Amino acid sequence: MVNPHTINTERPDEVAKAVRIVFERFWSDQSFRLLGRVFADVQGMFEGRHPGYQAIDMEYHDFEHTLQATLCLTLLLEGRALTDDMPALEFRDWELSVIAVLLHDTGFLKETGDNKGSGAKYTFIHELRSCEFARFYLPQIGLTAMEINDVCSAIMCTGPRSAIGDMVFRCEEVSLMAYMLVTADYLAQMSARDYLEKLPKLYAEFEESFTFNCISPKEQPYKNLRQLYEMTPGFWMGYVLPVLNDKVGGVYRYLSPKGQPNLYMLAAEANVAELKRRLDAGEV
Repeated sequence: MVNPHTINTERPDEVAKAVRIVFERFWSDQSFRLLGRVFADVQGMFEGRHPGYQAIDMEYHDFEHTLQATLCLTLLLEGRALTDDMPALEFRDWELSVIAVLLHDTGFLKETGDNKGSGAKYTFIHELRSCEFARFYLPQIGLTAMEINDVCSAIMCTGPRSAIGDMVFRCEEVSLMAYMLVTADYLAQMSARDYLEKLPKLYAEFEESFTFNCISPKEQPYKNLRQLYEMTPGFWMGYVLPVLNDKVGGVYRYLSPKGQPNLYMLAAEANVAELKRRLDAGEV
């Protein structure tokens, strides 16, 4: 399995190459052409080269986050393929899973002429906006209506307000796609080497979304950056881990095939431990 720490997720070409290598390991008789196009198209969207849309203007949920989640999801697919777990995922399931993760945060993109604030204002509805974009874009590259519904059902599970346990999926393969996407979304960001340094940028995005949606201070989960720092360890222990273990089937286990260390879980736990240390030492 690829060591994610050896991939520079600031470079879209490097992530796309790593994903292609994993695909070729298991699907050497299949074409990577479709995913190559989606990689290029999504990069164009986030860089402001897609008609009707501006470049991403957020510093936490930027294109690198999408690339980090894409790499993590691909490694989940790889790890599962090394097990005997059923149902076995087919090539098309892999394609749709990667398409879902590449599109899962396109709802943060602002349309041309939307010049007020940043895409952070759409935080509470970005999953819906991502699905709206997917329903517009995916028919252009040949996905069927059923496949688009499957991609959107996975995307709709990624928000912290999503009731994953109430979701009804068409089949077990689609539920696995959703579970892997949710897992990759959380683990990719919380295991990132610069996760702690980027928390002020995350707070700024939340602050803008609270203001845009007229959420009063007493309804906000944290009133300042310090509170976000203080609540993050509890968020990991009391929310993320229960979601990963109970709501999405513990699929993070596929990141440690054949007893290998789970580098994502180890890195996320190390980040949380370091944040606790900084809080205790009064460094944040």
